[in-house]
Amino acid sequence: MLIAHISDTHITNEVAFKSYAFDLIANEINTRPFDLVIHTGDVTNNGLREEYEHASYLIRKIEKPLIVVPGNHDARNVGYELFERYIGPLFGVHEFKDGVVIWVDSTIPDLSDGRIGGYKYKWLKAKLEEYSHKRIKIVAAHHHLVPLPDTGRERNVLFNAGDVLDLLLSHEVTLYMCGHKHVPNVYRVEDLVVDNAGCTSCRKTRKGDVNSYNIVKITKDGVKVTIRRVTGEEKEKEHKPIRPKIFIPKGKRLLRIVQVAESNVSDRRYFRRKVLENAIKAINERYKPDIVIHCGDVVEKGIERFYEMAMEFYDNVKAEKLIVPGHNDISYLGYDLFREYFGEPEVIEKGDFVFIPILSAQYETQIGVVGRIGQKILRGLLEDFREKFRVVVMHHNLVPVPRARELGYLEDAGNVLKIITDQETELTLTGHGGNAHAVKVEKTPIINAGSISWELHRDPFGNSFNLIDVYEDMVIAFEVQATWGSRKLLGMWKIKGEVPWL
Repeated sequence: MLIAHISDTHITNEVAFKSYAFDLIANEINTRPFDLVIHTGDVTNNGLREEYEHASYLIRKIEKPLIVVPGNHDARNVGYELFERYIGPLFGVHEFKDGVVIWVDSTIPDLSDGRIGGYKYKWLKAKLEEYSHKRIKIVAAHHHLVPLPDTGRERNVLFNAGDVLDLLLSHEVTLYMCGHKHVPNVYRVEDLVVDNAGCTSCRKTRKGDVNSYNIVKITKDGVKVTIRRVTGEEKEKEHKPIRPKIFIPKGKRLLRIVQVAESNVSDRRYFRRKVLENAIKAINERYKPDIVIHCGDVVEKGIERFYEMAMEFYDNVKAEKLIVPGHNDISYLGYDLFREYFGEPEVIEKGDFVFIPILSAQYETQIGVVGRIGQKILRGLLEDFREKFRVVVMHHNLVPVPRARELGYLEDAGNVLKIITDQETELTLTGHGGNAHAVKVEKTPIINAGSISWELHRDPFGNSFNLIDVYEDMVIAFEVQATWGSRKLLGMWKIKGEVPWL
C-alpha cells in the first residue's frame, strides 16, 4: 500500500494559498504509483462557499482515489455543511484488501481545537471493533494526538487525546494520520505510527520551512514514512512492529524506583491521610526502592501548615528522594516554602544512573513551561550524561493521559518531547493529570504517575504509585494500588542494544 498524505492546502483567493505548490505536488502524485491519497483537512482557508467551489475544482486535479478529512478551517462559518456538499462525507470507511481506512471529523465549529468525543468516539470505537480482523488499520483525522515540535505556544492536541490514543493502542491501529499544525513529523508510540503532514500549499509554514507532503509505504514488515518537501529534500523514518510484546527479563535487577505524585497533603477531606501512611509503610517495608521520585503536587496549597504536614510524611521515607514541585506546590508562598522544606531539586547520580529534574510549574496555573533556556539545559544535561542511564523527572505530562482534558498542560511539550526522543533518553517520569499511564515514544518510555492520596483523581484503579524496575535488558513498570497493594502492569520495554551503558 502506497499512500500520498497531503494536508492543509488552505485553498482561497487570498494570499494564504500557494497555487504553484499545490500544482507541483498534485502533478507529482499523479506521476507516482500511489494507491490512495489522504488529505487530512483544512482544504479551505475560511470555509466559505467560493473557497469550496474553488477547492472542489482543484482537488479533481488529483487523479488517484482520494479521501478528504475536514479541518478546523473547513468548519469555520458553518463550512462543515458545505464540506459535505462540495467535498465529501465528514466520516467514512474505505476498505482495501488487507486493511481499512477510518476517517473521522475532529473539528469544533469556529475553534482551532479538536475533539473526538461523545458519539464520534463511540462511532470510531464501533468501527475499530467491526474491522478488528483487518491486518492494517489506519485512522485519519485533522488534529494531532501527541505534542509537536516547533508549533509555538499551545499544544492544540485533541481535547480527549489521551482517550483516543488509548483507544488506538488497545485496538492495535497501525497508523494515525493527521495535519493541522503545518509541521511534518513522525513518531512511533508503542506500535502505532503517528504521521503528521506539513502544509501542502499554505504560506504559513513554521521556522522557515517549505511546503511538503508525506509518502507512506505500508508492507508486511512495517511502515515507512517519507517527508518530501517541494525542494526535493526527503527524510525517511521506518518502523517495524515489536514482536513479541511480552518479555522475560534477563540478568539481575539494577535499579528499583518508586514514583509518586499528587499527594496534595492538606487538612481538606479530599486528602486521604491513612492511604498515604499505608503507602509509605509499604514502600519502606515491602518494595524497598533505591530511590523514591515525587513528580509534584506534594501539598494541596503552598502554605506553611501544609508543608509542615507533608514533611511529617515524607521524612518517614527511608530511601533517597528526588522531589520536583508541581503547580500546587508553588502557589501562594510555595515557591519559597518548597525550597525551604525540600530543597532545590538537583541532578542525582547513582552509579550508572542519573536522575535529571526539570522544573515546569508556574505560579497560579496548571499550565506548565520549561522554556527556551530550560530546553537548552535539558539538552545539555542529556548530552553530558550520554554514557549513563538517564531518567528525566518533571511534573507536567508530555503525552496525553486518558480521562483528562488536554488543554495546554505544558505549553512547550512538543519541543521538550522532541529533545527527549532525539536524545534517545532511557526513561522519563511525569506526574500530572491524576491518572497512571505509560507509553513508549520512539525509544523512550514515558511513565505518568496517578495520585497517591488525593480523592479527586481520574484513575479507575484508585490511589496508586508506580513501581519501576530496571534490568540489564528491559524496564518494567507496575501501578500499585495504594490501599490494598494490588498491581497492574503499565508496560514493559526492551532496552538492550539501545543504550550505551550496557
